[in-house]
Amino acid sequence: MTAHGAKAANTNRLSVGLVMVTHGQVGESLLEVAVRMLGKCPLPVEVIRVGTDADPDELREQVRQRVDAVDQGRGVLVLTDMYGGTPSNIARSLCDGRRVHVIAGLNLPMLIRVLNYPQLDATALAAKAISGGRKGILETKAEEHV
Repeated sequence: MTAHGAKAANTNRLSVGLVMVTHGQVGESLLEVAVRMLGKCPLPVEVIRVGTDADPDELREQVRQRVDAVDQGRGVLVLTDMYGGTPSNIARSLCDGRRVHVIAGLNLPMLIRVLNYPQLDATALAAKAISGGRKGILETKAEEHV
């Protein structure tokens, strides 16, 4: 497990903190792509990489520390890659529905949506994350050839 911090582009204004807890390099890769697409990272972000040999107690403490590190007083959104996996289970243990909101099923549309609404509070940002994730899943149909 390793952590990676991304500084927010606008740190003068208090914003919701973001912690991504994912298997392997999923979180780091998604954050890198999202920041390239947007040209900035408007939220304070910490990414925690979870390996197959992760100790749950150490991981829980690391997530707790990262949540505290990004919390500017407006709450923290924790995004995990898969419900029921170790990252999700550990993050869920910190969820209180007020300060810490945990959303599983991280995908690129979800992350882009979160980073596009840095002014929202934690509850509203959690709702945006869910809607962005769901609306980003579509079946692509083949075009008809005329």
